[in-house]
Amino acid sequence: MGAGASGLTAVKNLAEHGFGVDCYERETGVGGAWNWRHDRSPVYASTHLISSRPFTQFPDFPMPDDWPDYPHHSQLLSYFERYADHFDLRRHIWFGTEVVRVEPVEGDRWDVTTRSTGGYGPERTSRYAAVVVANGHNWSPKLPRYEGLEGFRGEVMHASSYKDPAQLRGKRVLVVGAGNTGCDIAVEAAQQASRCWHSTRRGYWYAPKYVLGRPADQVNDSLLALRVPLRVRQWLYHWTLRLTVGDLTRFGLPKPDHRVYETHPIANSQLVYYVGHGEISPVPELARFHDRSVELTDGREIDPELVIFATGYLPRFEFLEAKVLGDDEGVGRPRLWLNEFTAGHPTLAVVGLVQPDSGVFTISHWQSVLFARLLRLRATRPDRAAAFAKKVAAGVGERYSGAVKDSTRHWFEVGHADYLRAVQRALDELEGGR
Repeated sequence: MGAGASGLTAVKNLAEHGFGVDCYERETGVGGAWNWRHDRSPVYASTHLISSRPFTQFPDFPMPDDWPDYPHHSQLLSYFERYADHFDLRRHIWFGTEVVRVEPVEGDRWDVTTRSTGGYGPERTSRYAAVVVANGHNWSPKLPRYEGLEGFRGEVMHASSYKDPAQLRGKRVLVVGAGNTGCDIAVEAAQQASRCWHSTRRGYWYAPKYVLGRPADQVNDSLLALRVPLRVRQWLYHWTLRLTVGDLTRFGLPKPDHRVYETHPIANSQLVYYVGHGEISPVPELARFHDRSVELTDGREIDPELVIFATGYLPRFEFLEAKVLGDDEGVGRPRLWLNEFTAGHPTLAVVGLVQPDSGVFTISHWQSVLFARLLRLRATRPDRAAAFAKKVAAGVGERYSGAVKDSTRHWFEVGHADYLRAVQRALDELEGGR
């Protein structure tokens, strides 16, 4: 379900393995989050990739060679449209159809109930041999709670509602959150707003998009391919920072409370530039709101007209009972193996539920290939499929990242090299070492 990047590659790979496929998409076109005409899209006018083109594209459908290193979101949408047309995927997609319920039934099958988007018309239930969940995890805003926020007389929005720099023009803007989106909006506010404050809860590492004249992720991947130890890569990163921007604390940015690569660095080359020019004022965490001002944890008060919470998103699976994905507490943290499989349901897969240090599309491709081959072996070699199910049960909850922060932002982080090696091992074991 879902015709974004992950859903499209799942449809393509399942169809290539000989399965009949239905894909339910609540919007009227492909692209998912990258189609900014969609209601739930978090994309804004200036959105570009933060991973470079070679590390983002599908492995069997390269992006054009004359595209920039970091393509614009409009190019990404055209890429998905061409991908869907090239592999003839639209015939599998039910557009304008949302999934209401997905329920396991006897024999590892699933009843999927759908209806027209918006709740119009009757519900329809169909039975399927397997289900792929690819509904994305960047569409349900995570909003913080602060004392006095309800009485604040300024404008408040989540970054999901931010679309164009015109929303910032001439205003005093406070951006809350140091993820890639928060940094992007702060940079745009530095150019458009009359004043910009940027509030961060802790210190982060800000990675330039280019190192040694190449996209930074390509340089890092070369080091990973050479199996350079983590400590050496950390030293090289710190050495690069010292040569370029130096000590970030002298700009007023808080010192990171973790070593680089223990969480994924923020890919932004301009934030430090605008901080250094005084166009962005770094401030600490918010303490509380007053009717016309915001009090900071250091006791200062600022007077923004517009507050933008770039505080991320919560994964939501409203159509599934939380326990099906092992999320017994219902807090949006499924317990999966390879971020894909759940114990007890061998015909269910979640594709694209990752936050990698590189592109997502390659990972989604290989996740769906793995699931398609598993489904094929359930018919041809049930013994191998049963052995795989036992491995899933034993490995549920494994992590593939060095992240040390226990937050929703880091829960789905994976190091792409380690993760793809794990997927390759799973493919080899599934196929009996071939």
